[in-house]
Amino acid sequence: MDTILLPRLGIEKTAVSAASIGIAICLILSQNMFITAKGVTQGSMTGISPSLSYMRMTQKEREIAFNENIEIKYPASKITEIEKGVKHVRMIRYYNGRPVRINVVELSQGVNGNISVEPATASQTLASKSKISTIAQKNNAIVAINGGYFKPQTGVPLGTLMINGKLYTGPIYDRVSMGFFDNGFDMARVKLNATVETNIGGLKIDNVNQPRMLSVHTIAYTPDWGAYTPPTPKYGMQLVIQNGKLLKLSSGRCKIPEDGFVIVGPAKKLNSITKARRFKLDIKINPEWKGVNHIISGGPYLVKDNEIFVDMTAQKLGSIGGRNPRTAIGYTKDNNLILLTADGREGSSIGLTLMELANLMKEFGCVNAMNLDGGGSTVMYVGGEVVNKPAVYGGIPLSHTLNVTLNS
Repeated sequence: MDTILLPRLGIEKTAVSAASIGIAICLILSQNMFITAKGVTQGSMTGISPSLSYMRMTQKEREIAFNENIEIKYPASKITEIEKGVKHVRMIRYYNGRPVRINVVELSQGVNGNISVEPATASQTLASKSKISTIAQKNNAIVAINGGYFKPQTGVPLGTLMINGKLYTGPIYDRVSMGFFDNGFDMARVKLNATVETNIGGLKIDNVNQPRMLSVHTIAYTPDWGAYTPPTPKYGMQLVIQNGKLLKLSSGRCKIPEDGFVIVGPAKKLNSITKARRFKLDIKINPEWKGVNHIISGGPYLVKDNEIFVDMTAQKLGSIGGRNPRTAIGYTKDNNLILLTADGREGSSIGLTLMELANLMKEFGCVNAMNLDGGGSTVMYVGGEVVNKPAVYGGIPLSHTLNVTLNS
């Protein structure tokens, strides 16, 4: 994985398309995020309007256009069809006369409506890691790439992760995330707006299921985190909430109830709600992505609104500069999804800078694209095998992946 600089107290932790689909979407998710978190809402999305000519195409015409466009877009490359609407492309690019080995998967759900794309974790709890082949096979994936950043010691994802409408982890430094909807994608920097609501007032929650960054932060831990909470910060306290009621108050680690959550933070903040009789965890994100199914976090941006945009400093990702193995994800104006890996740190493939990666994703037609975890984490799985050449055979154990599957 990429090396991420951590603060002392915690973690810091996308050539031209022949057709255009984009779907304008304006969405809000409202459902039980966790057992005690009701009325949770997620935001709105605006995509790119489809062309009338594309909307009038039959599915067969879309398939022909997709196949022709792939041949035009990736000349002098080895192109393999994995499934209808899913192409794997191998190529070598040269930078200053030196090679970079690149793997691309481009897919179109407009061509094949049976394609699904969603993140997957290594295990049922967040503090876990597995090799990409294990995660992919468990989820019957035909394609998979490594996901976003994670804490290397434990595997806990660092940043926003939502799967099937359930928010597992909250954002770090408002980093860019990609939302997956029924009819398209969106990309934005995500902020958390979370509180514990009680009958005597609310308490701001700084994050959900994330390692502590500052001792003054108040963090909610759900059963997805694992069996027990992390240690209490200095001058801190833990409130165990079960079935909406305060079950226990402790200065040490606590067991997380299956039908509840635990609030961990400074005692002087938590004391304001210890006498409450009713507790509810209310989690919202900004932007409010109505109808979002999945969210995966990364950073920095590579392409934003069809322009090269690399905001390393703004997203506190200065430590991942230079020439390295890279993983990126983005989508085109016609809502094709592009997954890319570039090998690095070897003579036969020297890796990419973030600016080179951004230019590549823009060349391949991405209107929005972002960087995912790279370095030792960069790995792509296609058709039952790892197709790139990571430093560790088969790739290092990962926290989570992004999988492409076929609906049965």
